[in-house]
Amino acid sequence: MQVSHCLPTKCLPWKSRVHRLPPTTLTARFSSISAAVTASPPRHQKTCSMHPREARSVQINGKWATTNVLPLLKPVKDCWQPQTFLPDPSLPSEEFNDEVKPPREHTAELPNEYFVVLVGDMITEVASPTYQTMINTLDGVRDETGASCSPVLDMFMMEMTVQYLIGAGMRATFLSQGNTARLAKEGGDPVLARICGTIAADEKRHKLAYSWIVGKLLEIDPTGAMLAVSDMMNKRITMPAHLIFDGEDPRLFDHFSAVAQRIGVYTAEDYADIVEALNERGDWRN
Repeated sequence: MQVSHCLPTKCLPWKSRVHRLPPTTLTARFSSISAAVTASPPRHQKTCSMHPREARSVQINGKWATTNVLPLLKPVKDCWQPQTFLPDPSLPSEEFNDEVKPPREHTAELPNEYFVVLVGDMITEVASPTYQTMINTLDGVRDETGASCSPVLDMFMMEMTVQYLIGAGMRATFLSQGNTARLAKEGGDPVLARICGTIAADEKRHKLAYSWIVGKLLEIDPTGAMLAVSDMMNKRITMPAHLIFDGEDPRLFDHFSAVAQRIGVYTAEDYADIVEALNERGDWRN
């Protein structure tokens, strides 16, 4: 079941370059659960304006994106589903239980730190469709009416954390999922390794799409693209989950990040590699 919460227009003062959204209380009502969910701490949101010339460049890129970027998407019939990797629940009870035992035994060998990172990765992936809200802060595409909605799912602590992240760098998620798959394989869980590896492959396609888009922007508007990259680098590239919040621990991402670094899922070296790859891809010196 899904409940939607809409921000009223008065909460979206678009004329201001920097504004603070008021804290919101989102309430989800279910037949068996009735709870109030407190929003994550308010943060500054910066809206960005584009010169008409830049807006035209984005519009011109529409046809190019349709031809070059959309083919990266898999046909729906070829997309994987959880049941692709898990036992068939329609099997007879005894047979299904026999199918479930091996994955459980393999998982039992993995350390607790691994599951901390696995859950963090999962939360990032579930919330990733809402990252487009950043694009909606740009002139010409943002919602001036305040009618854009954010879903709220009441599925206890882990799902609450997903929603806090929604309320609040694909190469990074590709590396993180790939390393999670490697650790699962080393820990003796081939099914979990395959799941994480499949997600990593999806993230790699996302990375390719963003790389091609930036390359095209450099081609049609090199000055604007350079200024945008400079602004991004000055602000630093942060993991999408840096706003993760479970309603209790304001330093949840710090703890998640520390565990991820300790077991080698995402480290400072990975961050440096991302920056190097970005510079090489853009060939900014030329």
